[in-house]
Amino acid sequence: MLPDDLGQDLVPWLHEHSEIWEAALRDSGALLFRGFGIDSPVALNRCIVATSEEWASYRERATPRTAVGDNIFTSTEYPAREVIQLHNENSHCTSWPLKLYFCCVTASATGGETPLADCRNVLAAIPSAIRDEFAERGWRYRRHFGLFGFSWQEVFASADRDQVEAYCRENAMDVEWGRDDSLTVTYARPAIHVHPVTGEPVWFNHGLFFNPYSLTPEVREVLLESVGVEGLPYNTTYGDGEAVPHAVLQEIDRAYREQTRTFPWQPGDLLFVDNMLVAHGRRPFTGDRRVLVGMADPVPPQGPSTPS
Repeated sequence: MLPDDLGQDLVPWLHEHSEIWEAALRDSGALLFRGFGIDSPVALNRCIVATSEEWASYRERATPRTAVGDNIFTSTEYPAREVIQLHNENSHCTSWPLKLYFCCVTASATGGETPLADCRNVLAAIPSAIRDEFAERGWRYRRHFGLFGFSWQEVFASADRDQVEAYCRENAMDVEWGRDDSLTVTYARPAIHVHPVTGEPVWFNHGLFFNPYSLTPEVREVLLESVGVEGLPYNTTYGDGEAVPHAVLQEIDRAYREQTRTFPWQPGDLLFVDNMLVAHGRRPFTGDRRVLVGMADPVPPQGPSTPS
């Protein structure tokens, strides 16, 4: 959507034409507004306030990012050479933002796209036998806060073990403390959800994203040699703890890849994403790249261990 269509100031149009952009967002899952100069935390904040009811917090931190304003963050700060695999924000949690907003402050010299994949189509592209298996068994997540990755104090925003355990109980997480002050949490979550507005089933989870399958062979080898499977910061299995076969992970990966679409960022772009309908990631890049993100309209806590 361009200024010639909507006028130079995007925010009044968003206020006055919610029925248009809401219908378009339900249909496509993501909207790109170009040429409106949405290139700062303040500008992004105005757009979010105009199109949402409530801010959503970034729960159970899994990637590095920096706060740059009230509820506005940098996008994930992984090294430029690394791929960020497709995922839906906080989909491994019991609550997540329904809406995501990205704005481009600085476009990279090359690469740096934010790939998108419609999770309705991803679900349809996964072979029916695999879909049925996950509908019944779901995913089991294991996060280990030890030598690599974030500390449990950072992830749960508390250094108080009792507070962390209380949070884990509320969110159906099993807790295991290590003698070295490490923490391991395990929890079951559905693989397939129903969108609360459209009523459509979607492939909505962190199963592949948190699985060692998604790591580069070099990184995976170093981690396994250093800490073994039990020391990995993330791992996933079927909901009952059985390992997911490599061939199944390949099929899920294939479905994501087949449904992926990209566009080149331009400074001032605003990308508006329905977090349940569309997964996002990041391509490697060269040069400077600065993309900001905000999250809104948290979905009420869901039943954590019963597949949809």
